[in-house]
Amino acid sequence: MIKKVTTASIFLSAILVFAFTLNLNGLHGQSGPEFSFVSHSIDPERTKNLKALVDQMDRKGYDLKSLLEDSRFELYEGITQRFTRSAERKSPTLDEYKVILGYDVKKSNIRNFIESNRDQLNRAEQEYGIPKYVIAAIIGVESDFGKNTGRYNPLNAYVSMIAENYRSEFATAQLEELLKFTAEREMDVFELKSSYAGAMTYAQFIPYSLNRWWVGNDLTSMENNILSVANYLAHFKKITGSVERAVYRYNPSQLYTNAVLSLASDAEKMFE
Repeated sequence: MIKKVTTASIFLSAILVFAFTLNLNGLHGQSGPEFSFVSHSIDPERTKNLKALVDQMDRKGYDLKSLLEDSRFELYEGITQRFTRSAERKSPTLDEYKVILGYDVKKSNIRNFIESNRDQLNRAEQEYGIPKYVIAAIIGVESDFGKNTGRYNPLNAYVSMIAENYRSEFATAQLEELLKFTAEREMDVFELKSSYAGAMTYAQFIPYSLNRWWVGNDLTSMENNILSVANYLAHFKKITGSVERAVYRYNPSQLYTNAVLSLASDAEKMFE
């Protein structure tokens, strides 16, 4: 536990050490440019935001200060721009969005994915009532069928968002969920990889979703990912009344929803 009476003095000196010791380690986002870390200075506003975050997590029983002192912690400079320049925001049409997603490549690979995971997909469809083609399409769009789970670290991503004061409420809530998830499973949070938004696994679940709809223990198991996607969609299908609206809840973008359903439809036609 962090001692509140010493947090301010220790944290300021620690963050200054970070400014000189953190390195890039060749980090890139999913199909995105490399971030640069400004090592010569720390914005006082960011220091204030991070100190408040340490105090908040301390009150909830999480020793974030120790994690921020770990040599693997780093701030991703410019993470805000990764969100504001996302494919959903810059693609006015479905066709353009599909090009950015690499839709044609995913379409050519989905048949092999379905055939290779036939038993798991059939099980998920039977247990959760979600079409296997939709499950396969989501995993294809999210991670290229498990090939790309991201090169960021989720803790670093969420702390960077909070430091930049971008979607801070969301990032703080996800950080708490992440610390809960890793503590309960005795996992090293720095061993995890994610997208710039902190989404993990082949299914690209954010921590909130991991704590509620993840099935199984192994994040790298494709079967667990398939069942977890089905579990998530089944939950929101019950709430929204349709698979389409459940997919929208997976990523609240109509472009995303249309792309997933289009890929699922193309896949289904391959097995007719």
